[in-house]
Amino acid sequence: MKLIYRYTFLILLTLVLMLIAVFAQNVTYTPGEFQTSNPYYPKADPFYFEGKIDWNLLGITQPQNAWDFLQRGIHFQDDLNDTPDAINDYQTSLSMNSIQSGTCQIVTLATVQSWNGTPPAQLTPAPCMFTVRLRLGYLLEQTNTSRAIQLFQEVLQIDPQRLGVNTLIAETYVIEAQQSTDPTTQQQAYANAVSAFQAELALSPVTSQSTALTADSANNSKVHWELAQVYQATGQNGLAASELQSYLQATQWHSDVYPWRIALAKSQIQTLQPQLKVK
Repeated sequence: MKLIYRYTFLILLTLVLMLIAVFAQNVTYTPGEFQTSNPYYPKADPFYFEGKIDWNLLGITQPQNAWDFLQRGIHFQDDLNDTPDAINDYQTSLSMNSIQSGTCQIVTLATVQSWNGTPPAQLTPAPCMFTVRLRLGYLLEQTNTSRAIQLFQEVLQIDPQRLGVNTLIAETYVIEAQQSTDPTTQQQAYANAVSAFQAELALSPVTSQSTALTADSANNSKVHWELAQVYQATGQNGLAASELQSYLQATQWHSDVYPWRIALAKSQIQTLQPQLKVK
């Protein structure tokens, strides 16, 4: 008897699923309409949410706008390791969120002040997104340095104070120098890298107040390390040794995610400038 009930239940379940499938095929949805009740889909806001949302939770069957394509690109890049499709979706997103074509706008302090404390639910055109530019630029660093640098520079147009972007620009110039066989191009690329690294340091200056609070006499060990490598590559050993000293000062209380660099920096200083006293 139990076996009969079990088979009956399975037959009924199959019939119900078939009816649902037939019904779904004959229902017409308005793009995005179903998202009104989806708690994982961001509500109307003048700015895009630029973090990652689990693609499966979003329930997007076909991307409709710049944000949708960004999220699917992130899914391709992070979850599926599918770089070509990620690049395609990021490029599509940018075509809908372009500074050059005016399909997005850079929100400035003057723009915010004009709202008188009450931001609109929607801006036309939409705000320019930085995440898609950062991600696409990162994926293009090795294959299209000029495009990657352009994208990173657009991020600085959107948010001039965003930390880490000048470092990305500098690192891309270093890649450009390393890939070039033309001495003039190499020299210019390294010079541009130095300027970008210095711009990054300028965003987080060491002040008397910060030193009093943290005892740090230097910060951003990553930038000092990479800047030292550029100076070594261009034969500026004195400047390289100075940057390595700053690197050691910056790691004095905070170490480094690559702690082997600390011992290497001390060794390199002695090679570059034997008369310097390593702390």
